[in-house]
Amino acid sequence: MAVTASAGPRPGAPTSGSGSPRPTRFRGPTFSARRTAASLWRPLVLVAALLVAWWAVTATELVAPYILPSPGDTWRTAQENAAYLAENTWVTTWETVIGFLIAAVVGEFVAVMMVYSASLEKTVYPLILFAQVVPKIAIAPLFIVWLGFGPSPKILIAVLMAFFPIVISGLAGLRSVDPEILELTSTMGASRFKTFMKIRFPASLPQLMSGLKVAATLAVTGAVVGEFVGANEGLGYVILQANGNVDTAMLFAALIIMSVLGIVLFAIIEIAEKLLIPWHSSRRITKSATSA
Repeated sequence: MAVTASAGPRPGAPTSGSGSPRPTRFRGPTFSARRTAASLWRPLVLVAALLVAWWAVTATELVAPYILPSPGDTWRTAQENAAYLAENTWVTTWETVIGFLIAAVVGEFVAVMMVYSASLEKTVYPLILFAQVVPKIAIAPLFIVWLGFGPSPKILIAVLMAFFPIVISGLAGLRSVDPEILELTSTMGASRFKTFMKIRFPASLPQLMSGLKVAATLAVTGAVVGEFVGANEGLGYVILQANGNVDTAMLFAALIIMSVLGIVLFAIIEIAEKLLIPWHSSRRITKSATSA
């Protein structure tokens, strides 16, 4: 007599304590929204606490208004000069973005060249380090003399500020590949280009993204530094004008906008990182930490 085997749970399927298959939890948009909210509430609470402390210090007149304006005065100044601030914010934004993109492309290209050429690395790396050590505010006047008062010197300073972290992170990421994997691809006849596209570049993305996030904030600083030295528009120009007029409310409004600009660029790269390397351990650790 034939014995019919009972169908058990699928191998590898999650089971409950009784041994029956456990239904897979749906992780749709709701779960993603919860995870985002869980990761944002702490910094939002901190910002709210800082605003309350700022308001308390100014409301009790512990500091003179011309030294530290109140949040209300800063908000009113920003509203009354919204068009003026928006126009100058746009100037700084596109100078920052262009400088950052140039630094990203050139920096990654230099990192790739140094990985594949030891002699080039020994020649170029000391020059890159020297350029990073030189204070950008010290050489910014030279760029104004060479390139004039247009956007070119601001973009160039933003490139110089963002270039170094991109090169260093790109170089470290490209070297992080296991040499045995590279030997295996060479043994199997893969070309250098295919090995780069399939092995080296994907493996370098986690460290490269970290460098890009640092570079994005530095590019904002570089553009503003260039506007400090010589400009008639941009957030750096607004800050200089407000400082000269002792208009601390406008000064604080421009500083806050500059900070928000850096945070937005950082967040854009963070989103790109989640889309490009969802497989990396840092992304899994972040997910488990926010879901806990």
